[in-house]
Amino acid sequence: MTKESVLALLRQQGDYLSGQEMSRQLGLSRAAIWKAVQALRDDGYEIASVTNRGYRLVEHGAPLCRDEVLRALGDHPWADRVTVLDTVDSTNTMAKKLAAEGAPHGTVVVANQQTGGRGRMGRRFESPSGVGVYLTVILRPAVPPNELMHLTAVSAEATVEAIAAATGLRPGIKWTNDVVIDGRKCVGILTELSIQAESGLVDYVVVGIGTNCNHGDGDFPPEVRPMAVSLKEATGQTVNRNGYAAELIRQLYRADRELLTEKAAWMARYAADCVTIGKEIQVIRGGEARPAHADGIDEDAGLLVTWPDGTKETITSGEVSVRGMYGYV
Repeated sequence: MTKESVLALLRQQGDYLSGQEMSRQLGLSRAAIWKAVQALRDDGYEIASVTNRGYRLVEHGAPLCRDEVLRALGDHPWADRVTVLDTVDSTNTMAKKLAAEGAPHGTVVVANQQTGGRGRMGRRFESPSGVGVYLTVILRPAVPPNELMHLTAVSAEATVEAIAAATGLRPGIKWTNDVVIDGRKCVGILTELSIQAESGLVDYVVVGIGTNCNHGDGDFPPEVRPMAVSLKEATGQTVNRNGYAAELIRQLYRADRELLTEKAAWMARYAADCVTIGKEIQVIRGGEARPAHADGIDEDAGLLVTWPDGTKETITSGEVSVRGMYGYV
């Protein structure tokens, strides 16, 4: 427990604390204190040290781990269903496996790194170690699939709320589910579901959310760099990934509770945050791109568009990709 005791004392202090004082308070030798500090650093904690001042736990310097996420989450109904992994191929893939094995509603899988992260239409989602939060939640709404058409949009809006609470910055949403800052993507969302063969109702849904938190230039591949941004780059501040993961869980819990009962309110907030509305866009189907004007969002998060000939249509996710004519959004 030496390591845990040192961590708790540094967290309580908040400022520099000398090794001598730590020895006195914990009843440990200076050598034991030094070893505990080194062990914490090996675990990924950032601990500053200054001669004649001692040690200080750097704010937001904790590694992404279950203990820290649960500490930030507090007494939450889903707290006992949270798993945090250092590396996984894909949090969605693992969540689907757990769901098929009977994992309950509200099961959350968080990873520090994905080796095979996926986005919509089979695109790869870059998920390097130590800088992002890659999180998937299992939901079991037991309703017909057509009642969940707005789920991905609600998940995007919940993510916006989590980022705003964690950083003070409110990003926008590129229809239907990319969270963006100044035209560059900081979050990707992938929703996948399984249907019960006998009833036709949803057996489970997994909602995967990958967030670029503390990425720098070198963390994005060259082909992704022009269209990607991290929260740290946008705010100039290192993001507490454990705190953000906890906030995202809280917002997803809220979204789940209100998904069917407060649908109109969520869609109104989504529309207010959707940067696609009011833009001249291109709708891409089967390799063919057509210009259109994005007019608004319907009750199921479909995109209302007007074609150049004046006809109107509702575009639904899964049918098309939307790209702005002069940039990413």
